[in-house]
Parts: sequence; C-alpha cells; structure tokens
Amino acid sequence: MTVQASRRGSPLLRWAWFGLLALLVGCAAFAPELERERHRQAGLAIQAVYEAALPELPPGKQRHYAQRLYRITGDDRYLELNREYGRRLLQQLDEEIAGLAEPGHAAARSREIVEGYPQRTAKRRARREMLADWGEIAFARQLLFRLVQADYHGLLPEIENLARARDYLAGVDWRAFFVDPEVMRIYAAQVANQVVFLHQLGIVDLRREVVDAFRHQYPAGSAEWLDEEEYFNRLYGMTHFVIAASRYYQQRVDAEEFAWVLEAFEREIEDILARATEDIQAEVALSFLLAGREDHPVVGRVRDALAAAVDPAAGMIPSPSGGTDLARGEHRNVLAIMVLRWPGRLYPGPDLSPAGS
Repeated sequence: MTVQASRRGSPLLRWAWFGLLALLVGCAAFAPELERERHRQAGLAIQAVYEAALPELPPGKQRHYAQRLYRITGDDRYLELNREYGRRLLQQLDEEIAGLAEPGHAAARSREIVEGYPQRTAKRRARREMLADWGEIAFARQLLFRLVQADYHGLLPEIENLARARDYLAGVDWRAFFVDPEVMRIYAAQVANQVVFLHQLGIVDLRREVVDAFRHQYPAGSAEWLDEEEYFNRLYGMTHFVIAASRYYQQRVDAEEFAWVLEAFEREIEDILARATEDIQAEVALSFLLAGREDHPVVGRVRDALAAAVDPAAGMIPSPSGGTDLARGEHRNVLAIMVLRWPGRLYPGPDLSPAGS
C-alpha cells in the first residue's frame, strides 16, 4: 500500500479534514454577525451621547430625533417628546387654517416665511431666492408638511376646518413648481417629499410626472459633470423618493418600484463614499434598508464608513468641517444611529390621537 493510499484511507485524517472544513465554514458564517454587532455597538455609542444631550437640544431637533428613534425601537421613552410635538403641531395648524378664511393670508404668510428663511449657507440662500419667486408655495409647502405630520400621528380628525386646508392645497399649481428645472436643481429632496405627501393625503397624484422630470434632469451618468451642490441635491432627491414613500421610516417600500434608485446607488457607491457627506451616505444605506435589502454590499460599506467617521473624543460624527456641535449634527448622527443599529422592524406613528394615547 502506498503512503498516499494510506492517508486517503485513514479515518482519523478524514475526520481532521472534515473538522477543519467545518471550522472554516463556521468562521465564515459567524463573520457577518461579528460585523453587525460591531456596527450596532458604534450606533449605540452615538445614541448614548445624544440621549444624554437630548433635554438640551432645541425642540425641532428633539422632535426629529424622537420620531426616528421611536420608529426603529418602539420605545415608550420617546413618546412624551412626540406628544409635545403633537400639541404644538395642532396649535400651529389651527392658527394657519383659521387664517385661510382671511383674504391674503397665504400670500402674507409666504412673505414672512421667505423673509425668515435661514441664510447661513449658499444652498439656503439659493432656496430662499427660489421660494420668493413662487408666490404662495412657501406657505403651501409648510401647511402640507404639517398636515402630513398630523396624518402620521393620527391627528387629522382633531383638526378643525380640515376641509378648508385640503381645498386650499388642491388649488395650488404644484405641478408647475415640481417640474420646473430650476426648482428641481436646488430643491429635489423637498420636491420628492411633497409629491409623496400630496398623494398620501389624497389631494393629487403627480408622482410619475415628477419622477420622470427628475430622471430627465439627471440622466444616467450625470453625476460626473455635476458640481458639489447639485451632486448632493441629486442624491438627496433620490433618497427622499424612497424615504417619503416609507412614510418616513414607518413602513417598508417596494424594491421594484425604486429599483432605478437602488441600481444607481450600487453603480456609484465608490463615488458616493468618496464625494458625499455622511448624511447622504446614511440615506443611501437607508434606501436599501427600507427596501428590505440589508444584506446588500452597499449597506455594509456605508456602515463601515459611518463607524470610521465617529470622532472618539466627541462620540459623534463631526461635520465635514470638523464641527462637533450636537444640535447642528443631530440630523447626520440620528441617521447614522438608524443605519448602524437597524433592527429590521419599524414602528408606525406614534399614534397621538385620544384613542391611541
């Protein structure tokens, strides 16, 4: 008998090889779980920083944070901040809808909104100038946002004269605003939000027209020649078609409906990781997560990038300029928390109606 035949016939050696193979397979299977836990711990570490600072954040930041954390955790500790927001929201809506009974109210409020629009960055100044050219749109889009928030929280039945607000919004020429190339160029994410909001409230369905206009304005390959601001605008617009359709992290979306978004992100992931801010990177990953594609390589790569971006001293992801102000960084960091510790289940609402409380 040859040595080779002897080895081939050795039961001990065969079992050793089988054992080694099983160990290698087991390690390979366990590696993704280790990565998920590493990412989850990074998200929890950022969350701990923001939980400690939450009482000191401005009300708008508290609302933004508490809504999103509730929708991925269902944790009752975020309910009171959501209830406070609900009370403010109903008061604001009552005042604005009552004002619609007065001639010129919407136009006057639009002027006030434009005059008070933040001007800290070039992007905000450009948006302010654009809104100034569109009459009552500044007021209409604020009223639309507040009504959708009320809908998300089960509060529409609590609004007096709701029909007046719906009738007003139905009379706005949204289509002209949405498909205007200059509006799309600097306001794509808001356009994506608003066209979905109008459909969700049953006012008008312009989704197909707006998606077509967006894809005409930003055809495949356009990212190569866009400057930084418009490149960001394009990516934000794409993510918000998905996010708005999820009712802002309350439900999954149809991956087929948004295949054009996900496929573009997959093709461009190298460019996105090199050029885009962490806010945008997180929303790219959230688009896949909302579509039920957690195992997609894009998600893992974005999670790695977000975890690596955390400043160890500040415990959060700084701004592109290195700023670590917690209030200014809330949007970026709450999105990172959601991506890094995504639980796989979403919690709608919360329902703030008397029946749901």
